[in-house]
Amino acid sequence: MDQRTYNQYCATARTLDLVGERWTLLLIRELLTGPKRFGDLQKCLRGMGTGLLASRMKYLEREGLAEKVMLPAPARTPAYALTDAGRELGPAVLELARWGMKWAMGERRDSETFHPGWAVLGLEACFDAEAAAAVRAVYEFRVGDEVFHVRVDDGTIEALHGPAQHPDVVIEADYEVFAELADGRLSLADAIKNEAVSTSGDQQALRRLGTLFRRPRPVARRES
Repeated sequence: MDQRTYNQYCATARTLDLVGERWTLLLIRELLTGPKRFGDLQKCLRGMGTGLLASRMKYLEREGLAEKVMLPAPARTPAYALTDAGRELGPAVLELARWGMKWAMGERRDSETFHPGWAVLGLEACFDAEAAAAVRAVYEFRVGDEVFHVRVDDGTIEALHGPAQHPDVVIEADYEVFAELADGRLSLADAIKNEAVSTSGDQQALRRLGTLFRRPRPVARRES
């Protein structure tokens, strides 16, 4: 991949030199929730060709933002993970997500795909630390063939792909119902009442779940 540069001795410009190319920050987004195999990245970024993905991953390795790792048993397959430098982009990516929920999302377009795994970071972006004070619970989400979980621990959150070892609550939904939950068209309480999702586990922890996340209210960027 050709290196583009703004040729500015400025921290913002230097950072954009590294991660400003199309797809690069989305690859960082995918890897922030844990190591991914090449095929996993292809599945999540379907508009990205195989050759371009391979080129971008070589670039991230060369620039010290990602590295090859071996997944533990039972997988034992090669994967990519972020380096310390790559992981420290996490707060910036979350802030972009928060900004986007407020200023950019709007209604879903017909041409736009939705991947449930993208909600993993979305949960972090919407997390209300004050509401989660003294709360300790693990929530596992099963959406189609996607599984991810969040661990809430006294005002902190960790969101990761894959199943939890000992979830307090398990929530199951299909892709379309989860998409409605993700964009705020459907509340979890209504989804449970209408039996659009199924739940199991600690009912008190389940009731708390709806209070732990606060999605920013969408705002128009310009007057219509």
